[in-house]
Amino acid sequence: MPQQNRPLQLDQKLWLIALLLCMFMLSMPLKAQVSTKDSLLYRLKRLESSKRFNPRDTTHIKLLTNVAFSYRFVNNDSLHSIAKRVLKYCQAIDYQRGEVKALYALGSYYSDVGDRKNSMATFKKGLKLAKEINTKKCELDIMNALGQNFSYEGDYAEALNLYLKGIDIAKQMDHKEMLSILNENIAGLYADQKDFKNALIFYDTVQKINRELNDEIIYAETQSNMASLYKDAKDFKHAMFNINRSIAAFEKHKVYDWLAYAYEVKGSIYLEQEKYQWALYWYDQSNMLHNQQLDDDREKIQLFNGMSKVYLGLGKDELSMEYAMEGLELSKKIQSLQGQIDCSETLYKVHKNKGDHVVALAYMENFKKLSDSLFRDKNKQSLSLLETKLQYEQEKQELIESNQLALAKQRNYIYFSVIILIILSIIIFVVRRSEKIQKKLNKELHKKSQAISERENQLNEINRTKTKLFSIIGHDLRGPIGALQSMLKLFTEGDIEKDEFLSFIPKLKADVENISFTLNNLLSWGQTQLNGVITKAKNVQLDKLVENNISLLSEIAASKSIKIMNQLPENPLIWADQNQIDIVIRNLLSNAIKFTPENGLITIEAEEKTNMWQIMIRDTGVGMDEEMQKKIFEDTNITTYGTNNERGTGLGLSLCKEMVLKNKGEIWVESVQRKGSSFYFTVPKGEKKYQWAS
Repeated sequence: MPQQNRPLQLDQKLWLIALLLCMFMLSMPLKAQVSTKDSLLYRLKRLESSKRFNPRDTTHIKLLTNVAFSYRFVNNDSLHSIAKRVLKYCQAIDYQRGEVKALYALGSYYSDVGDRKNSMATFKKGLKLAKEINTKKCELDIMNALGQNFSYEGDYAEALNLYLKGIDIAKQMDHKEMLSILNENIAGLYADQKDFKNALIFYDTVQKINRELNDEIIYAETQSNMASLYKDAKDFKHAMFNINRSIAAFEKHKVYDWLAYAYEVKGSIYLEQEKYQWALYWYDQSNMLHNQQLDDDREKIQLFNGMSKVYLGLGKDELSMEYAMEGLELSKKIQSLQGQIDCSETLYKVHKNKGDHVVALAYMENFKKLSDSLFRDKNKQSLSLLETKLQYEQEKQELIESNQLALAKQRNYIYFSVIILIILSIIIFVVRRSEKIQKKLNKELHKKSQAISERENQLNEINRTKTKLFSIIGHDLRGPIGALQSMLKLFTEGDIEKDEFLSFIPKLKADVENISFTLNNLLSWGQTQLNGVITKAKNVQLDKLVENNISLLSEIAASKSIKIMNQLPENPLIWADQNQIDIVIRNLLSNAIKFTPENGLITIEAEEKTNMWQIMIRDTGVGMDEEMQKKIFEDTNITTYGTNNERGTGLGLSLCKEMVLKNKGEIWVESVQRKGSSFYFTVPKGEKKYQWAS
């Protein structure tokens, strides 16, 4: 369509600039790059001009076949004439593989021009020959083409049957490209029936195969077809995403037949949204490609009907009627029933809009007649698709059962032979039986000895753990409890006065808190050592755990004039066992207070990593040397004293390590003597869940 006929509004300058730029970009590749077809023609002419040229040579025939296919969708007449030549050459030298490819090319020509009678006959002849000479690749190509022909005739059941058989052959060959094509064609059958759910199931399979192929053009072809499906399903967001990705790939690789189709699909997406200016823009781009170098009547029908609808929406009835008539003529030429329905419907709307009710009624009757026929056929085909698939699966199952029956007979012969071998082997078995039994008994005895030894080691370890646990209880709890007991005894027996007893209350309180803290650590550690601890992870607010422990230990920190700074970010969420991480934070914070002198500073921070939170507790305490850093998380026998002679059991950091590891994290320390220590541990990030406002 000439550019001056495009409707222009207030932004007409921008439209003109965009159109000119697009025309310039489309024209560049045609001048700058030699096409595949031109390259093939050059090689063919060079071969034909050489002294060694012989038209009966298979090298020449193969090259000529490739030239024929390069003309498809570009010049159908050239495709036809070259394919006829190839067929003649192949039959003359009985080159059957070449004959199959020539029949495939001829069948494609007849299909493209709408002569499906000749197309079907040619494809079936080629398929029969391909099976006779056992060329699976050619067999797959022709089965796929036959399936497309059946779908053009509305015989979706037969098309589906061919595609399913093709998939079985492609799987045997591990031919992933044909697997992608055949599954995509099945998806197209379901999409044409508006069965988007089943169509998307097959597209999922196609995309999985495409990822293995890792071919950008194949990706783009699938995305173009999926864009058309999403458009029909009114999912314009996904439709536009897919079509833009495909257009970028086709423009990059200069695949002009698919690019013309992608432009047409993008125009139809805008048309469905009644964005007529943009729809016309993309239809024009597709039309320019068709006019410049393509010969594809089937795609022109959809293009012309789409442009007709756009002009109808813009109020340009004459242009709308012109394009609809062109589409209708092409539909009749290639016997496209769907094309006749679409164009007749558009012509009905155009004439009705013009007030020409007699002509409009004629087109409406034609549209209704064709639609009723197609609707009935499609209803039947919808059932046929399912029946064909079920029948095909049943036939496969019957074939499998038949094979299993044959295998069962073979197994019977094998079993009979095996029985004879077993009888012959019994003599050897009896002779060696004693030796094997002895070896078996020795082996079992060895295994049982190992098991007893391992069990003994486990029991020894448990006994050592119990001994260590009771030693710590006796050493670290008996002393403070005994002191408390003595003080209470002195008071109750009147050996000290009430005022004097009250003066010991702060110390007694500190002793009780220390006993409680130590006892909690002992119980937790003892449980991990003897029975194990079940970790129940969930979303936990880290800042609340830290605040609770700061509050719990604030009085002890205040007694040493130590300032605790909480510098956690806002609402850090972790995925962990709340009680276990609570023990870790309390122990690390308690240690920091213990080993920080008066007027010191403790800082708590958290840094967000890829999948983890890294928590740091830094103090300005006494620090530790490298040797102590290496064994501080491992040795539970280390007993240390704080800056005010606070006593510890040595269990805290060992317990911290076990708890952090159980929550899939890590723990480590960095320290410099007389400058302080920084304890780090990591825990997984929590899952943020949002609730919509009702």
